[in-house]
Amino acid sequence: MFEYHGWINVQESAGADDSADGDVLLGRISETIGARIREIDSPGLLDLRWMNGELFLHLGGFRNHSDPEVVDFFGEVGRLAPGSYGVMHVRDDEDRGHENEVRVLRMVRGRVHEDVERALSPCIPVLEEPYPG
Repeated sequence: MFEYHGWINVQESAGADDSADGDVLLGRISETIGARIREIDSPGLLDLRWMNGELFLHLGGFRNHSDPEVVDFFGEVGRLAPGSYGVMHVRDDEDRGHENEVRVLRMVRGRVHEDVERALSPCIPVLEEPYPG
């Protein structure tokens, strides 16, 4: 089982930029991310939209097997827009050594760092009861 939920505030840089050039660049980044979303064509949630003048990406899904493309895409957005920040939680029971954890990917200034989400791990017994046996 592979479950993921996240969001990114897509920013072309970490500095304040209200210029027309900044808007054009962020518009191009939006087009590039939108094209990648269409390429991925995931049955999960990949929603890119403008809200109050800011660009946000929301991700979510629940699949039978691991989908490394969605995790790679999370990092790709940071490389395209190095001022971006956000989080994504991933639970992957096929990830050896991490099958009983929820992992959190934190994006700060476009760079992704991964760690255990302590509030949701270990999955058994925090989220689910142990299997009878």
